[in-house]
Amino acid sequence: MTAPATLKRLFADDEMAQVCRDLPDSACREQPRNHRLQVLSLSLTKLGEGLADTKLVLAWLLDAIGAPTWAIGLLVPIRESLALLPQLLLSAHIRLMRIRKTAYIAGCIVQGCAIAAFGLVALTLSGATAGLAAIGLIAVFALGRSVCSISHKDVLAKTVDKGRRGSVSGIAGTVAAAGVLLLALGYASGLVPLTVPVVAMIVILGASLWLLAALVFAKIEEYPGATEGGINGLSAVFAQLRFLRRDAQLRRFILARSLLLSTALAPPFYIALSGDSQPGGLGTLGPFMMAAAAASLASSYVWGRFADRSSRRVLMMAAGLAAIANALAAVAALTPQGGVFAVLPLPVLLFVVLIAHQGVRLGRSVHIVDMADLDSRATYTALSNSVVGLVLLAGGSFGFLAQWFGIGTVLVIFALMAAMAVWVASRLDEVQSAD
Repeated sequence: MTAPATLKRLFADDEMAQVCRDLPDSACREQPRNHRLQVLSLSLTKLGEGLADTKLVLAWLLDAIGAPTWAIGLLVPIRESLALLPQLLLSAHIRLMRIRKTAYIAGCIVQGCAIAAFGLVALTLSGATAGLAAIGLIAVFALGRSVCSISHKDVLAKTVDKGRRGSVSGIAGTVAAAGVLLLALGYASGLVPLTVPVVAMIVILGASLWLLAALVFAKIEEYPGATEGGINGLSAVFAQLRFLRRDAQLRRFILARSLLLSTALAPPFYIALSGDSQPGGLGTLGPFMMAAAAASLASSYVWGRFADRSSRRVLMMAAGLAAIANALAAVAALTPQGGVFAVLPLPVLLFVVLIAHQGVRLGRSVHIVDMADLDSRATYTALSNSVVGLVLLAGGSFGFLAQWFGIGTVLVIFALMAAMAVWVASRLDEVQSAD
């Protein structure tokens, strides 16, 4: 079989056009083409996210140009919280659009422009000024990501049949991880110079992938959808706050998920710690990117299988791994230069943290789906996302703590948070074995 034929089989199955379970005939006929376009567009955005990874690449750039630690610490909280919280308000407006790919295209353009501007900031500014500009741009990026998150799910459901939607994300994630791994090998081997101008230009290249993804997505054949049934997500959440009062398991789940945010917040501090430990102050980005790509490739499937058996235990195991890795990284940060722990392999510890993060993401998704019934699942998800989004905003304070008290102090807190999450998760019900 030729290489083009192999790629065609990878991106779309010819049987897609024959039988559809929940698509109308008109959409079913377009499914093979739409599936290929969905995979290609999502591959481009995921590769862009890898080339401009907020937790690693953008944090490295800010550290390299002398931005303050508080700015580095704010990157992930701003990106994640502002991508999550606005969904409650935006979902009702996007629901009113009969053709929703327009919203996704607009979101891609916003993200691409914001990341391109971030690269320009790294090339032209430094210090606190660069930090302030970068945080503003990440906020804009997060809003575009929020729009894309909502609209993509709708367009995917309207253009790809049930049972084939998971392959879109699966193929795109694999393609993107392979591309990031190649770039990481280039950094680690020295074939790609690890300098601010080079990394900034690669970030701008990543930004262009969002713009290209918008062009690809525009070619998807989307049929008009229903506009009725939309609700004000924020009002719905306030109306359903009673679930928090009466459901102890939901409260424990949200508490565990909030404590486990330490797995998402920690990586930028590893980058900053690495920069502090290197003679040139820039750290080693290549090994960190390799650790991230390898963690994603190595653990997602395994965590998913474990989560189907016990999402509670997955959360406990992930929390335990994060507690150990963050504790060791804290020792590395607090040990005087030249001490035995000063040369700990931070990329290896980051690899463990990111494996834990994959476990947290899969475990929490499976747990909340299995713990709730059909009538309460959407409400539980909205409540959980809302509370965690607010906690993420508060997580920005860790950057200021690192600025005042040192990175080691923050890593100690992250280790304690993960350790507490083990205990909280142990008190969750085994929802997979519940009657």
